[in-house]
Amino acid sequence: MKIKKIGALIMAGVLMCTAPAASVMASDAVDTVQEIITDNEIDSLASDPDAVVDIIMYAKDQIAQQDISDEQIKDIIQTAESSLLHTYNRFPIVLDHGEDVYLYDTDQKKYLDFAAGFAVSGLGYDNKELNQALKDQIDKLYHTSNLYFHESCGEAAKELNRISGMDRVFFTNSGGEANEGALKAARRYAYTKKTGRYEFIAMQNSFHGRSFGAVSVTGHDSYREPFEPVVPGVRFAEFNDLDSVKALVNDKTCAIILEPLQGEGGINLATQEFMEGIRKICDENGILMICDEVQCGMGRTGNMFAWQGFGVKPDILTMAKAIGNGIPVGAFAMTEEVAKYSLQPGDHGATYGGNPLACTAVKTVIEIFEREDIVGHVNQVAPYLTKKLDELVDELDCVVRRKGKGLMQGLVLEGKPVGEVVTKAIENGLLVISAGTNVLRMVPPLVITEADVDEMIEKLEKALV
Repeated sequence: MKIKKIGALIMAGVLMCTAPAASVMASDAVDTVQEIITDNEIDSLASDPDAVVDIIMYAKDQIAQQDISDEQIKDIIQTAESSLLHTYNRFPIVLDHGEDVYLYDTDQKKYLDFAAGFAVSGLGYDNKELNQALKDQIDKLYHTSNLYFHESCGEAAKELNRISGMDRVFFTNSGGEANEGALKAARRYAYTKKTGRYEFIAMQNSFHGRSFGAVSVTGHDSYREPFEPVVPGVRFAEFNDLDSVKALVNDKTCAIILEPLQGEGGINLATQEFMEGIRKICDENGILMICDEVQCGMGRTGNMFAWQGFGVKPDILTMAKAIGNGIPVGAFAMTEEVAKYSLQPGDHGATYGGNPLACTAVKTVIEIFEREDIVGHVNQVAPYLTKKLDELVDELDCVVRRKGKGLMQGLVLEGKPVGEVVTKAIENGLLVISAGTNVLRMVPPLVITEADVDEMIEKLEKALV
């Protein structure tokens, strides 16, 4: 009887909040309440109006997550298609919310997420600590000019420098912006030192972003050609081929930029020899080494940053994606030596870069990473993922090779279009993405378990046959 009375109370609140929604039924509210209220809690609720209000709001949110009609879904998709610039080929699903390593669409279909928003959601979804930190910051201050100090910016920069091994950081809003800033920093360094250097060496199959500078050092003709002439002075070497790099070095080279683990290019891992060789070339010729760790950084390879696994420190490091777990934030960082001769007041800026909300995200993400030993967890679960993917290579003719490191893995497919596999995987409740022309990419939240790996393999096998 008490549950029914509370249910009625909840329903009254829900109906007041959602009166236009004719689909809301009293039974839905009662069921929701029964799920979240135990018999032992009923008496206390009766004497605690605030608790009742909390339950009302919870029930409202739960009911709001119920299925919406096919017509509403079509309308959402059509509105986006007719209003947005068509630069993405989106899949016909409308995502609604996430929890842990799962995403849910508006039909409440559950998807195991092995894409993590392109390697962004390292902590998964609905992390309560991060959510609360962001809510608290929103209530205080979420934007101010970089002409003034605020508490979280310096703290986030200090922590990011500490875990990345760098000395000075500049906050951006994305990975592309971070790489753009890194290129400017390298040219400013050469300008200040009066070296006369201005050219860059980049790698074939690389990807560094979509802005003019970033796309100019991206090693895919298809990304550059529509926008030519791009930034001049860029030459491309073969990834993992030191001789090809040496052949391009001249007295105009100011920096070499590379990803320690290429993402878009097909999940290509640099060799130890290559990383050490690049460092040596740079040291011997007065050239800066830029490591783009926008995708492979922040714990994904089993170190906080991939360069640390090689023991080869860059002069400039770029990062984004997982450092904010979905809040738009990127950064480029550099050694004190580079900073001394690089960007000066007025040389670079970002209106929203380093805003209080983004910096709170960075600071909180780092706190969670270290307290929960996320990097240690990656090193525990990654061998299991590697083993299960290797088994697919042995079992299926269409899977010819596995490559990658940590929780950034790729399967090379043959005779089976990657796009077709991605689509079938979605139908099976699994989100994966492509890399290059024939590589299936898996960059899941870093909090996945072996059980999640097993579920992924089961769903992926169905998509591959």
